[in-house]
Amino acid sequence: MRTRPTLSWTPTEDLPPATTDLAPVADVLRAGGVVVLSGAGISTESGIPDYRGEGGSLSRHTPMTYQDFTGSARARRRYWARSHLGWRTFGRALPNAGHRAVAAFERHGLVSGVITQNVDHLHQAAGSEGVVELHGSLRRVVCLSCGALSARRELAARLEEANPGFAPVPAGLNPDGDADLTDEQVADFRVVPCTVCGGVLKPDVVFFGENVPPRRVEHCRSLVREAASLLVLGSSLTVMSGLRFVRQAADAGKTVLIINQDPTRGDRHARTRLALPLGAALTTLAGSLSVPVDPA
Repeated sequence: MRTRPTLSWTPTEDLPPATTDLAPVADVLRAGGVVVLSGAGISTESGIPDYRGEGGSLSRHTPMTYQDFTGSARARRRYWARSHLGWRTFGRALPNAGHRAVAAFERHGLVSGVITQNVDHLHQAAGSEGVVELHGSLRRVVCLSCGALSARRELAARLEEANPGFAPVPAGLNPDGDADLTDEQVADFRVVPCTVCGGVLKPDVVFFGENVPPRRVEHCRSLVREAASLLVLGSSLTVMSGLRFVRQAADAGKTVLIINQDPTRGDRHARTRLALPLGAALTTLAGSLSVPVDPA
């Protein structure tokens, strides 16, 4: 299946009003068998901005597409310069209360799996084990020629060596780890090739317009099939890569609950949407269920 490069979504129907009542979510978690689908909104409290919320990065930034990256050396230079600078901040981000609460629910058998649209690895850093990284991870790099995988920290060291003194001031950081830089700021940046075959390196993430690997999609579908319910955390569900699992769950008669500050493309499939900050909401839920959450 192809990830649609849909960057925005406008409601075309009257959607159910949001609430702040956590009781339905507590009931669903207490019953167990919950699969979590998380988006950029769960990582904002870790200093990683959202795409589409208030002040979201799409107001100033268009994410790289797979077609642009593979079709243009200039686009790759721009991407790697911006991503390399952004990695200095992105790579140091720590899990927040929301991530830690999800990990606690998993440890106590309430959450059976996590499907995340994020590429920041923060669910795993918080202790979650059953995580499917739907869009990959910025912690890995893949060669488009030979398929060799390597650690992002290794590439970061090579790029530092190839670009001594590279320290432009960015206008901001985006959810994909991409820092906002001008064409002038990236003009002299040097990209390094694969150490195995000399091929083109790409972060091991799914760009807009790129296919999500079919086996990964089927793994997620199987998690949803086996789940009792689906809990969406911090996703606008604008892109089909996440929305299809909401539709799958709803079509199967499973309970879908959404915690997201703004309306989502999946609201009509959900029992309810809660407009609450995720860290506080999930911490409160953990307390109500007597589930201890690891401290920061």
